[in-house]
Amino acid sequence: MQQLRFEVPGTDVVLADWRHVHNVIVPPAALSLDEVRERAGRYVLEVAYLEGVLVGCTTVRPPDPESRTATVIARVLPEHRGRGHGTALYDRSLAKARALGAEAVETCVLAVNVDGLRFAERRGFAEVERYTLPGEDDLWIDLRRPAAQ
Repeated sequence: MQQLRFEVPGTDVVLADWRHVHNVIVPPAALSLDEVRERAGRYVLEVAYLEGVLVGCTTVRPPDPESRTATVIARVLPEHRGRGHGTALYDRSLAKARALGAEAVETCVLAVNVDGLRFAERRGFAEVERYTLPGEDDLWIDLRRPAAQ
């Protein structure tokens, strides 16, 4: 497999690429460019490219000080799935969460994203909660696993 190139969103072009992937994968939670800029100040965001082509993005939310649980989200555009890119994004993000002191990791997946749910379950995540956000109909699933696993 060819090597992915990762970029931290530091320019509007890379922020827009992160936003594009996020909004394709989770349209009910679509973000504006300003909202992505704000997230980039709180979380570790990265964008993945293969030979200059946008493949996916990641989010690592640092561990909660009490639970030592970080959130790790890897998103791969549908046309790039099944080639190991999700694993590369996830492994890289998990390593970042561990380096930040995570003892457990969570992820959240839109319930209709069966590919994302299967991906998480194959990596040892187990469902901890199903919910809808206030005023919305979309079902979300939170999953958790130990960081050391």
